[in-house]
Amino acid sequence: MPFRADGHRAYPHRDAGDRGCPPNRWVFPLLSPPPRTHNNKILWVSRVTLQPGSDLRIAAQRMHGTHPLGTPVSRTVTGGPGPSIIDLPASGCWRLTLRWSGRVDSLDLDYVANPDA
Repeated sequence: MPFRADGHRAYPHRDAGDRGCPPNRWVFPLLSPPPRTHNNKILWVSRVTLQPGSDLRIAAQRMHGTHPLGTPVSRTVTGGPGPSIIDLPASGCWRLTLRWSGRVDSLDLDYVANPDA
């Protein structure tokens, strides 16, 4: 994992603070619809011990402030937190609720409109 001289990660990431499963984005920005040349890669890193065989279940809801927009979607990362490709159906701010190994966490991620779509 690359670091800058000041000790911070050298690539865009979202730290969940004290939360249990912060994501590290491998690409920036995340695009919707997904680009043809690369994937919307996210590395989920659990700060708690994983239960074997526990998938990471993601419930995603597009938001405008505190108001939900559209229909929620779900994604699964088989085997729990780790490398993933998470494509979402529209650009905007998405609130993700994460469930794995008996834990629950949530965070917001922005997906940008793909200019090539």
